[in-house]
Amino acid sequence: MSKVIAAQIKNILFLDGFIPHKSNAKGSTVIYSRNHPTAKFVRVVVNSGIDAKSGKFTAQPTVKLCYINRNKGWREITTEIFTDPKKLASTIKAQEAAEKFVKTCKFCKAKKFKAKSGNTVCANACWAGWGGKKKAAKKTKKTSQKIAAQASPKKVTPKSQRKYPLNKSSQKKRQKNLQRFSQEILPGDLVTIEKHEGIKVLEDMTGSVLGIIQKVNPSGSVTTSWTANTAGVKEWMLPVRNTYAADSLPSYRFKVLSRKVEWVEVA
Repeated sequence: MSKVIAAQIKNILFLDGFIPHKSNAKGSTVIYSRNHPTAKFVRVVVNSGIDAKSGKFTAQPTVKLCYINRNKGWREITTEIFTDPKKLASTIKAQEAAEKFVKTCKFCKAKKFKAKSGNTVCANACWAGWGGKKKAAKKTKKTSQKIAAQASPKKVTPKSQRKYPLNKSSQKKRQKNLQRFSQEILPGDLVTIEKHEGIKVLEDMTGSVLGIIQKVNPSGSVTTSWTANTAGVKEWMLPVRNTYAADSLPSYRFKVLSRKVEWVEVA
């Protein structure tokens, strides 16, 4: 059975123009890749999950995008997505669509990637050439800020203008009266997020945050594989449910990109 699955995967990749690599530096499975259909210097990389020696299907396939920099180095610009062999073709298409959400360096126009340090940087490392100038400018800015901080006195808010948190009973009463909203989210959906306050959208994160829905539980909890997040939104702040209450505090909710679907009010 494992050889039958391996043959199916090979057929999908062959028909889509993928070429097998001679070796895999990180394992024993066969790696395939091809050029992105529209983006220059970007390759779609698939770990087939097929063992190079036995030819059997031994691991779950993965798909990611890599940018080939000026030194011929491969830089991962999207999160590697695990997929089922039956969904391999659709996962490849979803990763190709994710390319347009990857940020570009404003200096050399190369794609940006997440370095080991956790920072999102240029794949060509063009910042290395002007690092000295940047440090000098930063030092001057810090000195100016220090002088300004010393000159300006601290502002004290009068008691009459101070805001205090509501007590627990008030919070519970307010939560009962909140509007609740739900949205149909399905596995395989390409999504981004929206920052909202109540029912008002404050910011659309399309182009900065991108994910693929992996699983939706009957309870409403959603498992998402986030492929791009250059907006600086913390992982714990990303949405995990297909419902939300229209609170007055700013938070984040899903926005489906792959099909037209709206949030609807529920009783």
